[in-house]
Amino acid sequence: MTLLLITALAYGLMSLVTYAAYALDKSAARRRRQRVPERTLHLLALLGGWPGALLAQRQLRHKTNKAGFLRLYWLTVLLNGVALAGLAWWLVA
Repeated sequence: MTLLLITALAYGLMSLVTYAAYALDKSAARRRRQRVPERTLHLLALLGGWPGALLAQRQLRHKTNKAGFLRLYWLTVLLNGVALAGLAWWLVA
């Protein structure tokens, strides 16, 4: 398998895990149960699950009104992109 395919599969898997975490948190919020910590949601996004997080935010309408959360979310997207670009640069150099 090529590195590109492995990377795409990793992002896909992390996105599924992150989407599921958002769904669990949304369900817990509705039922007034123990929530998924925001730090966990941000860590999953940082580790490559940010596309799944973005999809969950849009489809589930979850965490879309919390400005502080969204600022940190977009920071994780930026950091993930910088890390991915750095890895790509390192591999071709």
